[in-house]
Amino acid sequence: MAGVTGLTFLALCLPFFGALIAPVIVRRFGHNAAWPLSLLPALAFLYFAGFLPEIASGQAVEGGLDWVPSLGLRFSWLLDGLSLTFALLITGIGTLIILYTGGYLKGHADLGRFFSFMFLFMGSMLGLVVSDSFLTLFVFWELTSITSFLLIGFDHQREASRRAALQALVVTGGGGLLLLAGLLLIWQITGIASMSELLHSGDTLRTSPLYLSALILVLGGAFTKSAQFPFHFWLPNAMEAPTPVSAYLHSATMVKAGVYLLMRLNPVMGDTVAWQTILPIFGAATLLVGTLLAIRQTDLKLKLAYTTVSSLGLLVLLTGFGTDYAIEAAVLYLAAHSLFKGALFMVAGIVDHETGTRDITRLGGLRSAMPLTFAAAIVAAVSMGGLPPAFGFLAKEEIYVALAQASPWAIILTVIAVVGNALMFAIAFAVALKPFVGSLTETPRHPHEAPPLLWLGPVVLALLGLASALLSGSWHGYVSSPMASAVGGKELHISVSLVPHIGLPLALSLVTVLIGVLVYWQLDRARFLMSVILRNLGPGPDRGFDGFISGLVRVSHVVSRILQPGRLEIYVTVTFLCLAAMLLLPPIFHGELPAIPAWPNLQWHEATIFLIAIIGLAAVVLARDRLTAIVSLGIQGFAVAVIFLLFGAPDLSFTQFMVETLAVVILAMVMTRLRLSASDRRPPLKMLAHALIAIACGTGFGLLLLKATEAPFDLTLTAFFNHYSKLIAHGDNVVNVIIVDFRGTDTLGEIAVVAITGLAILALIRIRAGGERKLAANDPDLEEKMEAERS
Repeated sequence: MAGVTGLTFLALCLPFFGALIAPVIVRRFGHNAAWPLSLLPALAFLYFAGFLPEIASGQAVEGGLDWVPSLGLRFSWLLDGLSLTFALLITGIGTLIILYTGGYLKGHADLGRFFSFMFLFMGSMLGLVVSDSFLTLFVFWELTSITSFLLIGFDHQREASRRAALQALVVTGGGGLLLLAGLLLIWQITGIASMSELLHSGDTLRTSPLYLSALILVLGGAFTKSAQFPFHFWLPNAMEAPTPVSAYLHSATMVKAGVYLLMRLNPVMGDTVAWQTILPIFGAATLLVGTLLAIRQTDLKLKLAYTTVSSLGLLVLLTGFGTDYAIEAAVLYLAAHSLFKGALFMVAGIVDHETGTRDITRLGGLRSAMPLTFAAAIVAAVSMGGLPPAFGFLAKEEIYVALAQASPWAIILTVIAVVGNALMFAIAFAVALKPFVGSLTETPRHPHEAPPLLWLGPVVLALLGLASALLSGSWHGYVSSPMASAVGGKELHISVSLVPHIGLPLALSLVTVLIGVLVYWQLDRARFLMSVILRNLGPGPDRGFDGFISGLVRVSHVVSRILQPGRLEIYVTVTFLCLAAMLLLPPIFHGELPAIPAWPNLQWHEATIFLIAIIGLAAVVLARDRLTAIVSLGIQGFAVAVIFLLFGAPDLSFTQFMVETLAVVILAMVMTRLRLSASDRRPPLKMLAHALIAIACGTGFGLLLLKATEAPFDLTLTAFFNHYSKLIAHGDNVVNVIIVDFRGTDTLGEIAVVAITGLAILALIRIRAGGERKLAANDPDLEEKMEAERS
């Protein structure tokens, strides 16, 4: 097991290693660096593929490292049918995406940086799906948001890219905070901090009175990540990223992270009324919204992006429906979608790369110039349209088997699924046919077939969509059934094949195809109709996001003006006021005031030192100018230093003498260099308020010290330092040994802080002096004025 753990961590680290070496490899090989770099995800794919027989036999593989064992925190991973399928999709499609990137961004000045971002994104997503502990899951969840921000905003010179990246980060990052709260609440409810243990916790979570709160928080994270309505708007805007990002984002990675989380938690959070109501409602709404908005688009990538939104809605709908058939349908459709959507996005990128446009109304007749790309597009569209002999047909058949029930709720969802699938059928063939059939239209670039780095990815994915259907028995045995078993929390066997379900499912499939053909035939009219409808509906969530951000900025300005007015006096006053409240209110309200000790029997020299301290305090308060107050303040410190000396702490006394001397000197130097009024001009009421706050703080500290002295004195540390100071540090002076040896790093930090503070003061003084010289050059009388002001 230790060897497996080590190899698994090595496989998980391969993408991050790729991010480290990518710029170096690109500088050496240019765009051909895609070939050696693709070996890294390919090796990870082969490693994870080696677990297929073991997982197919019903086992799960776990491993990890303890971090804080007392709290149950581990950096751990879990491989079962669900996480293994995602790991294979991420690394397998990731290999093809790396190759595709080399061709798509050939000659780009920042290709090395782009490869690094892609590998970071790949590693983050891979870590997310194999994470077992809540800790590692959340860390990688947020890393996917950060790395996607870098990828979406890669062309940062364009405002649209920056806006899309910020929007994706705000939405998914905000959802990540909800997920963190949900995971902490689940931990509080169950006392479990790992998925593997949580999956065997039975009904503990479902029967908790906090279940609904935990569910809403988890759904907040999942819905924002997987672009469920009304959070769907960020995903189409992410098309501002280069096409390799779009293809990877939509096929195998981040947008499916939310679906993965829902599938992972289905065994412990599913099978409740809330789960089976909320998920289908939002999933159905997302399915319809995505397909209807896709009809309106003319950009190939945007049409595919909105169908990804609808596909994610369909997956959420099926996951929440709750039946075994629905889980099997979700598993099949997830795999099919990854294959055909990755291929179609790459096809859209090839068309854009070779013709200079993605506008479907400006494209046509490309099949003769790009026959290989056309073939890959048709095969992928057949799968997306749910036609045999592609894997998408199996998924669509299973969807209708799962939903075609007699209840009104099932009928409503079935109708929505038929409409959504029909519209996706029309959009799939619009993307695959419109640019290629008809007469050749003039485009910004002369079209020709793409180089191997570009066409290899869509061809491989399209052929996999066919092979997985033709070899469905083996595919189900190794992939579909283990994944469905992990999602369902029990053993499930998928047997659907290319032989259709005779009856209602087949009839629904035929209705889907018929509606899809009609919409495709009247696509221009449908696009115009959707444009009119959306125009009448007014601004959507996308514009609402802009309004939200603008309002947030305005509120932050107002809050900043109130809380940060730029006056040091207010900051200091509020700080000491809060300090006084923290020191006084708890003991008063909890009745834990210390007993006031009897007045000590002081000797005359001890009383004299205390009297000097009181006189120094009076001198500070009554001083007419700031310099006198600073010097008088030193009296306090020197008096305290003498008290330390009288009561047997010469080292501490010496330190106090040095600190007070330096403090007085430095403050005096600074005050002479700053343009300040010579005397304190505060009004009497403000002085009284400040005096009360100072008295409250002093009283609070006094009560705290008295309360501390009432507790029994623990001699454990005293005995430890007395015993080991000579033995380990070879020092007789215990205080020095503690400071220099036992607290050596802490002392070094304190010295660094003091040194940095001194440098900062020196820099301020020099800036001030430099400014004065510049002003003096313009005003010969300025120096005399400033000298008079100082005096």
